[in-house]
Amino acid sequence: MALNTENVKLVFGLKLKQLRLDRGLSLNEVSQKSGLSISYINEIEKGKKYPKSDKIIALATALEVEYDSLVSLKLSKRLEPISELLSSNILTELPLDLFGIDPSSLLEMLSDAPTKVSAFIGTLIEISRNYNMSVEQFYFSALRTYQEMHDNYFEEIEHSAEQFLAEKNCADEFIPDENYLSELLKHDFSYTIESINLDTHPELKAVRSLLIPQNSGNKLLINKNLSSVQKSFIYGRELGYQYLKLKNRLYTTALVEADSFEQLLNNFKASYFASAIIIRRNLLVPRLKSFFSLPSWQPGQLLEMIEEFNTTPESFCYRLSNILPKHFGINQIFFLRFHNFAGQNQFDLTKEMHIARKHIPHTVKDEYYCRRWLALTILQDLEALMKPKPFLGTLCKGQISTYVDSSEKYLMISFAKSMSTSQNLNVSVTMGIFLNEDTRKIIHFLDDSALKHKEVNETCERCMLFDCRERMAAPIVLQKRRNHDELKKTIAKMIGNAAK
Repeated sequence: MALNTENVKLVFGLKLKQLRLDRGLSLNEVSQKSGLSISYINEIEKGKKYPKSDKIIALATALEVEYDSLVSLKLSKRLEPISELLSSNILTELPLDLFGIDPSSLLEMLSDAPTKVSAFIGTLIEISRNYNMSVEQFYFSALRTYQEMHDNYFEEIEHSAEQFLAEKNCADEFIPDENYLSELLKHDFSYTIESINLDTHPELKAVRSLLIPQNSGNKLLINKNLSSVQKSFIYGRELGYQYLKLKNRLYTTALVEADSFEQLLNNFKASYFASAIIIRRNLLVPRLKSFFSLPSWQPGQLLEMIEEFNTTPESFCYRLSNILPKHFGINQIFFLRFHNFAGQNQFDLTKEMHIARKHIPHTVKDEYYCRRWLALTILQDLEALMKPKPFLGTLCKGQISTYVDSSEKYLMISFAKSMSTSQNLNVSVTMGIFLNEDTRKIIHFLDDSALKHKEVNETCERCMLFDCRERMAAPIVLQKRRNHDELKKTIAKMIGNAAK
C-alpha cells in the first residue's frame, strides 16, 4: 500500500489506538508503561506525529506487540475500509478545503472512532462497487457536488474572462468566433492547430481535440468533423488553460483519462472561462431579462440567442445555470442531457446537475424514466420530424410539468438536435426551473396557453398514474413500498392491541 507521509502517520495512530482499546488500556496506563507523556501519545493516535524508533519500541513493549507488527502499514480487518480509502489517495487528491472540510478535522474524526467510521466507509465502498463506480467517476461526482455547492457560479473566473477580453480591447458587443479565438492561440501562445489525421489514426474518430505539448509551442489537433461552434469552445478552453495558468490538465476529454481530481477541476475552470468569453454575461443578462418579460412563450428567441452567441444548446443551458442564480435569484434549477438512438425506445441520461437541492428528475438505475418528460418527448418529436427528410436544425419546446407525488411544478425548456458526428444519435438538453412565487414574478409568460401542462412522475416503476398511456413498466417499486407500509401498520396495530 503506497501512502504519503501524512497517511502513514494516520495509519500508525489508528493501529496504536485500536491496540490500546483492544487491551482495555487508558492513555494514562500506556503512558506509565511506555514512559511517554499522555499528550504525546494522544498526538500520535490522532495522526499528527510519528514517533522515533526508540519511542516505537517503548510503545510496542507497553502494548505487548512486536515492533515490526506495530510499524507495518497493514491494518486489522475491522479497519480495512479505511485502509482502502487511504491507499486510493482520494483524501490526498481531493482539495477538501473546497468543500468546507478541514483535513485535520477529518483525520481526527477517523482517529476518534475508527471502527464506526470504518464501517461507514465500508458501506460506501460496497455501494460504489455495486454500481461499478470507478475512482474517475467519483472525481466527476465530487466535481459536480463542488459546482452545486457554489450554485455553479464562480465570480473569480467571470472576472478573469472579462479582464482577458478587456486586455484584447474587445468592444462590449463583440462576440468571439472560431477565427478570432484560433488566432489568439497562435499569436499569443504559439499554438499550432492542425486537423486529426483519421487515415493514420482512425481510433481517434470520436476524439474532438487532442493537445500535444511541445517545447516550441503546443500542437492542438482538431477533429475536422466538428462545427465552427464546437471549435470555438475548444479554442476558448485552451485560452482558459493558458490565461488562468492551469498546468495540471487533461489533454483530451473524449475518454475518462483523469489521473487526479485537480485535472478535472482545472478542465472545468478552463471550460467555464470559455463559456464566459463566448457567452458574455454583460450581453446575456439583458437579453434574458427581455425574454422573461415577454407575455407569451417564444422559443424562437432562445434559438436566436444560441445562434447569436455562437454556441450550442448544451453550452447555452450550462451558461444559464451560471447566470440565473446570481443575476435573477433563480437558484432552484436542474440540467439534464439525454441520448437516444433514432428508432429505439431507450433514453440514456448522460449528464445532470442540480442547483440548491436534488430535484425530482435524476439518475435512477434499471428503471424507465417517465415518458411524459419533455426531455424525452422532444426526442420523439425530433425523430418524427426527421423521417420525411433530414432536419439539421435545433428543436426547442417548453412545458409546465407537475410531479404527481409532490405537486411541485417546473418550467421545462428543452432543445433537441441530431449529432452529425454519430449516426442516428439524437441528443436533448433540458433546463428545469422550479416554479414558486419569486420565479413567477420574473417569468411573465408562464400562463401562456402555448405552454403545455403535463402531470409527470419520476419513473414508471414508482408512478401511481395507472391509466397512463405512456407507461413502460408496472409500478412495482410503488407496490413494494405500499406493501411495506401496510405491513408496518398491521404490526403496529397488533402490538398496540396487545398492550391494551
